[in-house]
Order: sequence, then structure tokens, then C-alpha cells
Amino acid sequence: MSQWRKTSSHQLNRGERRMSAFECMRRVYRTDGLRGFYRGMSASYAGISETVIHFVIYENIKRRLMEAKATQNMDEEEETSKDASDFIGMMLAAATSKTCATTLAYPHEVIRTRLREEGTKYNSFFQTLRTVPREEGYRALYRGLTTHLVRQIPNTAIVISTYELVVYLLNG
Repeated sequence: MSQWRKTSSHQLNRGERRMSAFECMRRVYRTDGLRGFYRGMSASYAGISETVIHFVIYENIKRRLMEAKATQNMDEEEETSKDASDFIGMMLAAATSKTCATTLAYPHEVIRTRLREEGTKYNSFFQTLRTVPREEGYRALYRGLTTHLVRQIPNTAIVISTYELVVYLLNG
């Protein structure tokens, strides 16, 4: 028989037991106390900057797209209404703004992950921000960025364009 087989619903490979949520909470509390539940919180707060950057860039691009369309419609003397190209433009604006914001703010993701690792040398946001580049180089602050972008960009483009479509439909 294989040494990697599952023996019960709570056992993993080679006799390791799967930890329940309650056991995990008890272990965190025993190891780090109440503070253990908040590891990486400072990096999560730094992540708010990504959202701010994203919406500032998105609204700027959207405004420019609308101004360009208004100028074009004045030349053609057509009635201004939204069409599919407007929503594609908003999807591209959302994708562009999310790419810029994520790239600028991504180091907070790496720092948050490092702070949440059990038994590491990382103690605080700024200490981790100094330690990672010093020991691994600045590229380490962007490890995993491509995978993150592949997941985030389509999601953001769809969510933002859906939001804009719903707002448009509700406004008539």
C-alpha cells in the first residue's frame, strides 16, 4: 500500500492530522497570545493604498474617455448614449488602473505573507520591509506579482464594468 494514502477524514499523508479551525485558533493563542490573531494587520492596512491608487487612476481614465467621446459626438452632432465600446473602454480602464495600483502596492502583499508565517524573524511592517530587500534583493518584494495580476485584472475589469452597466441601467 502507498505510504501517502488517506487513512481517515482527519488524517493526511504519513499520519499527519488535519487541524480544525478551533485547534488552529488554540495553537495561535498558545504560541503568540491575542497578538497572534493580528499578525500582518499593519500590512493589510497598507493595502488600502492599492484601492485608493486604483480608483484615482480609474476615474481619471474614465473621465478622459468620456471627454473624448463628448468631443467626438460634438463633431458628429450625434446624440450621446453609451454603447458596447464604452463598457469595453471601462474594462480596459479598470484593467490598466488595477495593473498600475497593484504593481505599486504589491510589496505589502509579500510583507503581510511574511508577517503571518509562523516562527519567523519578521516582527513588524517596516522591519520586514527593510529585511526582505537586504537579504533577498528588491525583486523579492515582487515575488508572485504575475500570478496575482493574472487573477486580479480580469476580476477587476468584470466587476467595474458590471458596476458601470448597472449604474447606467438604473439611471435610465
